[in-house]
Amino acid sequence: MTIRFTSARIILPDEGRILDGDLVIKDGIIAAFGAVEQPPDATDQCIDCRGTYLAPGIIDAGVKIGEPGERYKESFRTAGLAAIHGGITTLITRPDTTPPIDQPEMLEFFIRRALAATPVKVRPMATLTKGRDGQELAEIGLLSDAGAIGFSDCDSFVADSRVMANCMQYCQQIGALVVGHPQDPWLSNGAAVTSGKFATLSGLPAVSPVAEKIGLERDLSLAQATGCKYHADQVTTDLGLATLERAIRSGVDASAGVSIHHLTLNALDVADYRTFFKIKPPLRSEDDRLAVVAAVAANRIGIISSMHTPQDEESKRLPFAEAASGAAGLETLFPAALKLYHDGALTLPDIFRSLSSNPAQRFGLAGGVIRIGAPADIIQFETDTPFILDRFTLQSKSKNTPYDGDRMQGRILRTLIDGTIVYERPADGP
Repeated sequence: MTIRFTSARIILPDEGRILDGDLVIKDGIIAAFGAVEQPPDATDQCIDCRGTYLAPGIIDAGVKIGEPGERYKESFRTAGLAAIHGGITTLITRPDTTPPIDQPEMLEFFIRRALAATPVKVRPMATLTKGRDGQELAEIGLLSDAGAIGFSDCDSFVADSRVMANCMQYCQQIGALVVGHPQDPWLSNGAAVTSGKFATLSGLPAVSPVAEKIGLERDLSLAQATGCKYHADQVTTDLGLATLERAIRSGVDASAGVSIHHLTLNALDVADYRTFFKIKPPLRSEDDRLAVVAAVAANRIGIISSMHTPQDEESKRLPFAEAASGAAGLETLFPAALKLYHDGALTLPDIFRSLSSNPAQRFGLAGGVIRIGAPADIIQFETDTPFILDRFTLQSKSKNTPYDGDRMQGRILRTLIDGTIVYERPADGP
Protein backbone atom coordinates (compact mmCIF):
# COMPACT_ATOMS: atom_id res chain seq x y z
CA MET A 1 0.00 0.00 0.00
CA THR A 2 1.42 3.37 -1.07
CA ILE A 3 -0.02 6.71 0.06
CA ARG A 4 1.16 10.04 -1.26
CA PHE A 5 0.42 13.35 0.44
CA THR A 6 0.83 16.30 -1.92
CA SER A 7 1.12 20.07 -1.38
CA ALA A 8 1.97 19.64 2.30
CA ARG A 9 3.94 21.66 4.79
CA ILE A 10 6.16 19.01 6.39
CA ILE A 11 7.46 19.63 9.93
CA LEU A 12 10.94 18.28 10.62
CA PRO A 13 11.29 18.71 14.39
CA ASP A 14 14.77 17.23 14.64
CA GLU A 15 16.00 19.79 12.09
CA GLY A 16 13.91 22.69 13.40
CA ARG A 17 12.36 23.55 10.05
CA ILE A 18 9.30 23.20 7.82
CA LEU A 19 9.65 21.82 4.29
CA ASP A 20 7.11 22.32 1.51
CA GLY A 21 6.48 19.31 -0.69
CA ASP A 22 5.09 15.79 -0.84
CA LEU A 23 5.40 12.77 1.42
CA VAL A 24 5.21 9.16 0.27
CA ILE A 25 4.44 6.20 2.54
CA LYS A 26 5.04 2.67 1.33
CA ASP A 27 4.39 -0.51 3.30
CA GLY A 28 4.11 1.35 6.59
CA ILE A 29 7.32 3.38 6.40
CA ILE A 30 8.25 6.79 5.05
CA ALA A 31 9.66 6.26 1.55
CA ALA A 32 10.24 9.85 0.40
CA PHE A 33 9.43 13.44 1.25
CA GLY A 34 10.07 16.92 -0.07
CA ALA A 35 10.54 17.29 -3.82
CA VAL A 36 9.42 13.75 -4.74
CA GLU A 37 10.10 12.68 -8.33
CA GLN A 38 7.88 9.60 -8.20
CA PRO A 39 4.82 10.17 -10.47
CA PRO A 40 1.52 10.55 -8.56
CA ASP A 41 -0.11 7.67 -10.48
CA ALA A 42 2.40 5.26 -8.89
CA THR A 43 0.44 5.43 -5.63
CA ASP A 44 -2.62 3.57 -4.34
CA GLN A 45 -4.00 6.69 -2.64
CA CYS A 46 -3.20 10.35 -3.23
CA ILE A 47 -4.22 12.98 -0.66
CA ASP A 48 -4.01 16.68 -1.48
CA CYS A 49 -3.06 18.47 1.73
CA ARG A 50 -3.77 21.92 0.25
CA GLY A 51 -1.13 23.56 2.39
CA THR A 52 -2.02 21.85 5.66
CA TYR A 53 0.71 20.37 7.84
CA LEU A 54 2.21 16.92 8.21
CA ALA A 55 4.15 16.06 11.37
CA PRO A 56 5.36 13.00 13.27
CA GLY A 57 2.67 11.44 15.43
CA ILE A 58 2.64 12.60 19.02
CA ILE A 59 4.34 10.36 21.60
CA ASP A 60 2.58 11.12 24.88
CA ALA A 61 4.69 10.26 27.93
CA GLY A 62 2.99 9.65 31.26
CA VAL A 63 -0.53 8.46 30.37
CA LYS A 64 -2.78 6.81 32.96
CA ILE A 65 -4.95 3.94 31.68
CA GLY A 66 -7.68 2.60 33.94
CA GLU A 67 -6.99 -1.06 33.17
CA PRO A 68 -6.74 -3.00 35.34
CA GLY A 69 -8.84 -1.89 38.28
CA GLU A 70 -10.31 1.43 37.16
CA ARG A 71 -11.82 0.65 33.78
CA TYR A 72 -14.79 2.86 34.63
CA LYS A 73 -12.42 5.84 34.37
CA GLU A 74 -10.63 4.89 31.15
CA SER A 75 -10.27 1.72 29.10
CA PHE A 76 -7.75 0.94 26.40
CA ARG A 77 -10.50 1.31 23.81
CA THR A 78 -11.58 4.77 24.91
CA ALA A 79 -8.01 5.95 25.50
CA GLY A 80 -7.11 4.75 22.02
CA LEU A 81 -10.03 6.59 20.46
CA ALA A 82 -9.11 9.76 22.34
CA ALA A 83 -5.48 9.37 21.28
CA ILE A 84 -6.11 9.07 17.55
CA HIS A 85 -8.57 11.98 17.65
CA GLY A 86 -5.81 13.98 19.34
CA GLY A 87 -3.00 13.03 16.94
CA ILE A 88 -1.28 10.70 19.41
CA THR A 89 0.21 7.57 17.86
CA THR A 90 2.17 6.24 20.86
CA LEU A 91 1.16 6.15 24.52
CA ILE A 92 3.90 5.81 27.13
CA THR A 93 1.82 4.61 30.04
CA ARG A 94 2.25 4.94 33.79
CA PRO A 95 2.24 1.91 36.08
CA ASP A 96 -0.08 3.43 38.74
CA THR A 97 -2.87 1.01 37.92
CA THR A 98 -4.90 -0.98 40.45
CA PRO A 99 -2.99 -3.17 41.22
CA PRO A 100 0.19 -1.49 39.99
CA ILE A 101 2.36 -2.94 37.25
CA ASP A 102 5.08 -4.37 39.47
CA GLN A 103 5.24 -7.96 38.20
CA PRO A 104 6.03 -9.37 34.73
CA GLU A 105 2.69 -11.19 34.63
CA MET A 106 0.80 -7.94 35.18
CA LEU A 107 2.86 -6.21 32.50
CA GLU A 108 2.22 -9.01 30.00
CA PHE A 109 -1.53 -8.77 30.68
CA PHE A 110 -1.38 -5.00 30.17
CA ILE A 111 0.44 -5.35 26.83
CA ARG A 112 -1.97 -8.03 25.57
CA ARG A 113 -5.00 -5.90 26.46
CA ALA A 114 -3.50 -2.92 24.62
CA LEU A 115 -2.80 -4.95 21.48
CA ALA A 116 -6.33 -6.31 21.44
CA ALA A 117 -8.15 -3.05 22.11
CA THR A 118 -6.44 -0.23 20.20
CA PRO A 119 -4.31 0.44 17.11
CA VAL A 120 -2.30 3.00 19.07
CA LYS A 121 1.17 1.88 20.06
CA VAL A 122 1.31 1.37 23.83
CA ARG A 123 4.72 1.39 25.49
CA PRO A 124 4.38 0.76 29.25
CA MET A 125 6.50 1.75 32.20
CA ALA A 126 6.65 -0.45 35.31
CA THR A 127 7.12 0.40 38.98
CA LEU A 128 10.39 0.90 40.77
CA THR A 129 9.14 -0.70 43.99
CA LYS A 130 6.62 -3.38 44.80
CA GLY A 131 3.16 -1.94 45.27
CA ARG A 132 4.66 1.56 44.75
CA ASP A 133 5.18 1.57 48.51
CA GLY A 134 8.86 2.60 48.39
CA GLN A 135 10.10 -0.31 50.48
CA GLU A 136 11.19 -3.19 48.26
CA LEU A 137 12.52 -3.21 44.71
CA ALA A 138 10.24 -4.53 42.00
CA GLU A 139 11.51 -7.22 39.62
CA ILE A 140 13.15 -4.56 37.45
CA GLY A 141 15.20 -6.93 35.30
CA LEU A 142 12.29 -9.26 34.54
CA LEU A 143 9.98 -6.31 33.89
CA SER A 144 12.50 -4.86 31.46
CA ASP A 145 12.68 -8.20 29.64
CA ALA A 146 8.88 -8.26 29.50
CA GLY A 147 8.72 -4.90 27.74
CA ALA A 148 8.92 -2.06 30.27
CA ILE A 149 10.60 0.99 28.71
CA GLY A 150 11.09 2.88 31.97
CA PHE A 151 10.55 2.61 35.71
CA SER A 152 8.60 4.94 37.96
CA ASP A 153 6.56 4.96 41.14
CA CYS A 154 4.70 7.95 39.64
CA ASP A 155 3.46 10.35 42.32
CA SER A 156 4.44 7.96 45.12
CA PHE A 157 7.79 9.56 45.90
CA VAL A 158 10.33 6.95 47.05
CA ALA A 159 11.13 8.65 50.34
CA ASP A 160 13.77 6.17 51.50
CA SER A 161 16.92 7.37 49.76
CA ARG A 162 18.65 4.03 50.22
CA VAL A 163 15.83 2.24 48.41
CA MET A 164 15.88 4.84 45.63
CA ALA A 165 19.64 4.50 45.28
CA ASN A 166 19.28 0.72 44.98
CA CYS A 167 16.60 1.16 42.31
CA MET A 168 18.81 3.55 40.37
CA GLN A 169 21.85 1.27 40.67
CA TYR A 170 19.88 -1.67 39.31
CA CYS A 171 18.48 0.40 36.45
CA GLN A 172 21.96 1.69 35.62
CA GLN A 173 23.24 -1.86 35.31
CA ILE A 174 20.63 -2.76 32.68
CA GLY A 175 20.53 0.66 30.99
CA ALA A 176 16.95 1.41 32.05
CA LEU A 177 15.47 4.88 32.45
CA VAL A 178 14.28 6.01 35.88
CA VAL A 179 11.34 8.42 35.80
CA GLY A 180 10.79 10.47 38.95
CA HIS A 181 8.02 12.74 40.18
CA PRO A 182 10.12 15.25 42.12
CA GLN A 183 8.13 16.55 45.07
CA ASP A 184 9.27 16.47 48.67
CA PRO A 185 6.53 14.26 50.19
CA TRP A 186 6.41 15.95 53.57
CA LEU A 187 5.99 19.45 52.15
CA SER A 188 3.57 18.44 49.40
CA ASN A 189 1.37 15.97 51.28
CA GLY A 190 -2.26 17.11 51.17
CA ALA A 191 -1.51 20.26 49.17
CA ALA A 192 -4.17 21.47 46.74
CA VAL A 193 -2.57 24.67 45.40
CA THR A 194 0.82 26.38 45.22
CA SER A 195 1.64 28.72 48.10
CA GLY A 196 1.17 32.43 47.47
CA LYS A 197 -1.27 35.25 47.97
CA PHE A 198 -4.17 33.40 46.36
CA ALA A 199 -3.57 30.29 48.48
CA THR A 200 -3.51 32.40 51.64
CA LEU A 201 -6.73 34.20 50.76
CA SER A 202 -8.49 31.02 49.67
CA GLY A 203 -7.58 29.06 52.78
CA LEU A 204 -6.64 26.02 50.70
CA PRO A 205 -3.74 23.76 51.80
CA ALA A 206 -0.67 24.86 49.83
CA VAL A 207 2.82 23.68 48.94
CA SER A 208 5.86 25.83 48.32
CA PRO A 209 7.71 25.53 44.99
CA VAL A 210 10.73 24.57 47.08
CA ALA A 211 9.20 21.07 47.41
CA GLU A 212 10.01 20.49 43.74
CA LYS A 213 13.55 21.77 44.20
CA ILE A 214 14.18 19.49 47.20
CA GLY A 215 12.76 16.44 45.44
CA LEU A 216 14.85 17.13 42.35
CA GLU A 217 18.04 17.71 44.33
CA ARG A 218 17.64 14.37 46.09
CA ASP A 219 16.91 12.44 42.89
CA LEU A 220 19.60 14.14 40.83
CA SER A 221 22.22 13.60 43.55
CA LEU A 222 21.44 9.89 43.56
CA ALA A 223 21.42 9.79 39.76
CA GLN A 224 24.88 11.35 39.75
CA ALA A 225 26.15 8.89 42.34
CA THR A 226 24.78 5.83 40.54
CA GLY A 227 25.26 6.98 36.94
CA CYS A 228 21.69 6.08 35.96
CA LYS A 229 19.57 7.75 33.30
CA TYR A 230 16.99 9.96 35.00
CA HIS A 231 13.93 11.78 33.71
CA ALA A 232 11.79 14.11 35.84
CA ASP A 233 8.24 13.70 34.61
CA GLN A 234 7.39 17.32 35.43
CA VAL A 235 9.54 20.35 36.20
CA THR A 236 7.14 23.22 36.74
CA THR A 237 9.03 25.95 38.62
CA ASP A 238 11.96 28.27 38.03
CA LEU A 239 13.59 26.81 41.16
CA GLY A 240 13.32 23.28 39.80
CA LEU A 241 14.60 24.36 36.41
CA ALA A 242 17.73 25.90 37.90
CA THR A 243 18.38 22.71 39.89
CA LEU A 244 18.00 20.55 36.79
CA GLU A 245 20.33 22.69 34.70
CA ARG A 246 23.06 22.63 37.34
CA ALA A 247 22.92 18.84 37.45
CA ILE A 248 23.09 18.51 33.66
CA ARG A 249 26.09 20.85 33.54
CA SER A 250 27.81 18.64 36.12
CA GLY A 251 27.39 15.60 33.88
CA VAL A 252 24.21 13.93 35.15
CA ASP A 253 22.30 12.08 32.42
CA ALA A 254 19.07 13.89 33.23
CA SER A 255 16.09 15.25 31.32
CA ALA A 256 12.69 16.67 32.17
CA GLY A 257 9.15 17.02 30.94
CA VAL A 258 6.23 19.26 31.74
CA SER A 259 2.49 18.90 31.33
CA ILE A 260 0.60 21.04 28.84
CA HIS A 261 -1.51 22.29 31.74
CA HIS A 262 1.49 23.88 33.45
CA LEU A 263 2.46 25.54 30.16
CA THR A 264 -0.92 27.11 29.47
CA LEU A 265 -2.57 27.64 32.89
CA ASN A 266 -1.47 29.25 36.16
CA ALA A 267 -2.41 29.28 39.85
CA LEU A 268 -5.03 31.98 39.40
CA ASP A 269 -7.08 29.73 37.13
CA VAL A 270 -8.34 27.89 40.21
CA ALA A 271 -9.89 31.08 41.59
CA ASP A 272 -13.45 29.79 41.21
CA TYR A 273 -12.49 26.49 42.95
CA ARG A 274 -13.38 24.40 39.91
CA THR A 275 -11.84 21.03 40.63
CA PHE A 276 -10.95 20.31 37.00
CA PHE A 277 -8.03 22.67 37.65
CA LYS A 278 -6.74 20.54 40.52
CA ILE A 279 -3.73 18.67 39.20
CA LYS A 280 -0.48 17.31 40.62
CA PRO A 281 1.78 19.18 41.11
CA PRO A 282 -0.60 22.12 41.49
CA LEU A 283 -0.68 24.95 38.96
CA ARG A 284 2.11 27.45 39.47
CA SER A 285 2.55 31.23 39.37
CA GLU A 286 2.57 33.09 36.07
CA ASP A 287 6.30 33.78 36.52
CA ASP A 288 6.97 30.06 36.83
CA ARG A 289 4.76 29.31 33.82
CA LEU A 290 6.66 31.79 31.65
CA ALA A 291 10.00 30.41 32.83
CA VAL A 292 9.00 26.87 31.91
CA VAL A 293 7.64 27.94 28.50
CA ALA A 294 10.98 29.65 27.80
CA ALA A 295 12.81 26.48 28.88
CA VAL A 296 10.77 24.39 26.41
CA ALA A 297 11.53 26.88 23.62
CA ALA A 298 15.25 26.58 24.43
CA ASN A 299 15.01 22.75 24.65
CA ARG A 300 16.09 22.80 28.28
CA ILE A 301 12.85 21.01 29.14
CA GLY A 302 12.57 18.41 26.43
CA ILE A 303 9.14 16.79 26.64
CA ILE A 304 5.58 18.12 26.69
CA SER A 305 2.94 15.60 27.75
CA SER A 306 -0.71 15.48 28.63
CA MET A 307 -0.13 13.67 31.96
CA HIS A 308 -3.53 12.19 31.17
CA THR A 309 -5.19 11.33 34.49
CA PRO A 310 -8.87 10.49 34.03
CA GLN A 311 -11.13 10.85 37.06
CA ASP A 312 -14.80 10.01 37.43
CA GLU A 313 -17.36 12.72 38.19
CA GLU A 314 -17.79 11.61 41.81
CA SER A 315 -14.05 12.05 42.48
CA LYS A 316 -14.22 15.63 41.21
CA ARG A 317 -17.59 16.68 42.67
CA LEU A 318 -16.06 17.37 46.06
CA PRO A 319 -14.66 20.44 47.83
CA PHE A 320 -11.45 21.53 46.12
CA ALA A 321 -9.13 20.32 48.88
CA GLU A 322 -10.79 16.87 48.93
CA ALA A 323 -11.25 16.31 45.19
CA ALA A 324 -9.02 13.91 43.26
CA SER A 325 -6.11 15.42 41.36
CA GLY A 326 -5.66 15.05 37.64
CA ALA A 327 -6.97 16.10 34.24
CA ALA A 328 -7.89 14.17 31.12
CA GLY A 329 -5.66 15.36 28.32
CA LEU A 330 -5.33 13.04 25.32
CA GLU A 331 -7.55 15.08 22.99
CA THR A 332 -6.67 18.47 24.44
CA LEU A 333 -2.86 18.12 24.33
CA PHE A 334 -2.53 19.15 20.69
CA PRO A 335 -4.95 22.12 20.55
CA ALA A 336 -3.64 23.39 23.89
CA ALA A 337 -0.08 23.22 22.54
CA LEU A 338 -1.22 25.27 19.55
CA LYS A 339 -2.13 28.03 22.00
CA LEU A 340 1.60 28.47 22.54
CA TYR A 341 2.13 28.61 18.76
CA HIS A 342 -0.58 31.22 18.25
CA ASP A 343 0.81 33.25 21.16
CA GLY A 344 4.25 33.24 19.49
CA ALA A 345 5.89 31.41 22.40
CA LEU A 346 6.81 28.26 20.43
CA THR A 347 7.23 27.43 16.77
CA LEU A 348 5.65 24.33 15.25
CA PRO A 349 9.06 22.58 15.04
CA ASP A 350 9.57 23.46 18.74
CA ILE A 351 6.22 21.91 19.61
CA PHE A 352 6.81 18.67 17.72
CA ARG A 353 10.37 18.41 19.00
CA SER A 354 8.81 18.28 22.48
CA LEU A 355 5.78 16.17 21.54
CA SER A 356 7.45 13.67 19.20
CA SER A 357 11.19 13.55 18.55
CA ASN A 358 12.45 14.17 22.11
CA PRO A 359 10.21 11.58 23.81
CA ALA A 360 11.14 9.01 21.15
CA GLN A 361 14.83 9.66 21.72
CA ARG A 362 14.67 9.69 25.51
CA PHE A 363 12.59 6.53 25.82
CA GLY A 364 14.44 4.70 23.05
CA LEU A 365 11.53 4.40 20.64
CA ALA A 366 11.40 4.30 16.86
CA GLY A 367 9.60 7.19 15.26
CA GLY A 368 9.06 10.75 16.38
CA VAL A 369 10.66 12.09 13.19
CA ILE A 370 9.95 12.37 9.50
CA ARG A 371 12.85 10.52 7.93
CA ILE A 372 13.20 7.97 5.14
CA GLY A 373 12.85 4.51 6.67
CA ALA A 374 11.10 5.75 9.81
CA PRO A 375 7.72 4.29 10.82
CA ALA A 376 4.90 6.15 9.09
CA ASP A 377 3.29 7.40 12.29
CA ILE A 378 2.06 10.68 10.82
CA ILE A 379 -0.58 13.30 11.55
CA GLN A 380 -2.14 15.83 9.21
CA PHE A 381 -3.49 18.99 10.81
CA GLU A 382 -4.41 22.62 10.32
CA THR A 383 -3.77 25.40 12.77
CA ASP A 384 -6.41 28.07 12.31
CA THR A 385 -10.00 26.83 12.51
CA PRO A 386 -11.52 28.10 15.78
CA PHE A 387 -13.77 25.99 17.97
CA ILE A 388 -15.14 25.90 21.50
CA LEU A 389 -14.05 22.81 23.41
CA ASP A 390 -16.99 20.86 24.80
CA ARG A 391 -15.85 18.21 27.25
CA PHE A 392 -18.85 16.01 26.49
CA THR A 393 -17.61 15.50 22.92
CA LEU A 394 -14.33 13.97 24.13
CA GLN A 395 -13.75 10.29 23.42
CA SER A 396 -12.32 9.61 26.88
CA LYS A 397 -14.63 8.03 29.43
CA SER A 398 -13.71 10.75 31.89
CA LYS A 399 -14.37 14.37 30.95
CA ASN A 400 -12.31 16.16 33.60
CA THR A 401 -10.59 18.75 31.43
CA PRO A 402 -9.77 22.29 32.60
CA TYR A 403 -10.16 23.47 28.98
CA ASP A 404 -13.91 22.90 28.90
CA GLY A 405 -15.49 25.94 27.24
CA ASP A 406 -12.16 27.34 26.02
CA ARG A 407 -11.82 28.84 22.56
CA MET A 408 -9.15 26.90 20.68
CA GLN A 409 -7.72 26.82 17.16
CA GLY A 410 -6.54 23.95 14.99
CA ARG A 411 -7.71 20.43 14.23
CA ILE A 412 -6.29 16.98 13.57
CA LEU A 413 -7.38 15.98 10.07
CA ARG A 414 -5.85 12.50 9.84
CA THR A 415 -3.86 10.16 12.05
CA LEU A 416 -1.79 7.36 10.55
CA ILE A 417 -0.05 4.53 12.42
CA ASP A 418 2.44 2.45 10.44
CA GLY A 419 0.97 3.91 7.26
CA THR A 420 -2.64 3.00 8.06
CA ILE A 421 -5.19 5.78 8.42
CA VAL A 422 -6.77 5.13 11.82
CA TYR A 423 -8.61 8.46 12.10
CA GLU A 424 -9.97 10.82 9.49
CA ARG A 425 -11.94 13.87 10.49
CA PRO A 426 -15.31 14.00 8.71
CA ALA A 427 -15.62 16.90 6.29
CA ASP A 428 -18.62 18.20 8.23
CA GLY A 429 -17.28 17.16 11.63
CA PRO A 430 -17.19 19.40 14.68
